[in-house]
Amino acid sequence: MSELDADQSARPVEPDGDAAGGFPDAAPVDAAAGAVALDVAPSGSSLLAAPPDGGPLADGAPPTGGGDGLGAEVAEPAAVGAGDAGVAASEDGQTEDGETREWWDDPGLPWRHKPTRSDLICFGSLSAAGVYALAMMPLRPTLLALVPQVFGAMGHYTGQIMSGALAAVGDPWWPLVWFFGTFGTIKFDWIYWWAGRLWGRALVEVWSGKSDRARRRNEWAERFARKHETAALLLAAFPILPRGVVLVVLGSAGTTLRKFLTVSLIGAFTTTGCYLALGYFIGEPAVALMDAYSRYLIWLSVLIAVGMVVAYFRQQRKAAADA
Repeated sequence: MSELDADQSARPVEPDGDAAGGFPDAAPVDAAAGAVALDVAPSGSSLLAAPPDGGPLADGAPPTGGGDGLGAEVAEPAAVGAGDAGVAASEDGQTEDGETREWWDDPGLPWRHKPTRSDLICFGSLSAAGVYALAMMPLRPTLLALVPQVFGAMGHYTGQIMSGALAAVGDPWWPLVWFFGTFGTIKFDWIYWWAGRLWGRALVEVWSGKSDRARRRNEWAERFARKHETAALLLAAFPILPRGVVLVVLGSAGTTLRKFLTVSLIGAFTTTGCYLALGYFIGEPAVALMDAYSRYLIWLSVLIAVGMVVAYFRQQRKAAADA
């Protein structure tokens, strides 16, 4: 793909019905409706997370969707496009001029304008993907131990590797794992493409936050994706590029939904086959290892769930103390 103008890539793009794959824009919602949406996913929420790579770098790491690891370097949220907001806002909800800040004018949110219905639907879809990933965190070890074929069909690479190992000892379900796992791997990709169409690279800025390391890695992936559109989308199916950054950037760069989904499907089909082949190559030793440690994986699920609850209450206590 040819180099795109930097100014164009930085602007949030409002999709029309055709360009956004049939997601029509609508009139801006009122503040009350927006406040309800923020009650579901608070500002600065970790639900605005990148989709996973589906690669072996971070199996079990949150949050979202089709695979097992983070799709971008995610750091503490930082202000995005503060200059576009017009005025700097303080932490107490007021601007430097003493005016009350609107509920949507928050640096932890990806838009720099009053959100439309499309913005809120897309934000809600991202939040749902994040909730899914959080819910899957404690369930991953149990699903891998009890039903690895189902786990693999959901798009998780560890389940696909285990399914390949089971195929080596006579399990017949690997073709279904390959078929459903292909779609499971990319089940949330369209949301991030749509986010790129709506908000440009603002979501990448949210992910980068204040971390210089995250910013450098995400900016490198962005430059590569703009220069090599198809190659970037194929490589993002492997743990080579931060998948979330690539998906958002291609959405903001104007990649059509048809091409985006076609290339994503090819990449997911290839990676799923590779993980199944890897498991088949390992074969019986992997099955024996799983049989020996399956009971401990179930207890690991319990420990992860307890750890998540403890971390949540600690965070709440710290927030209350800071307030």
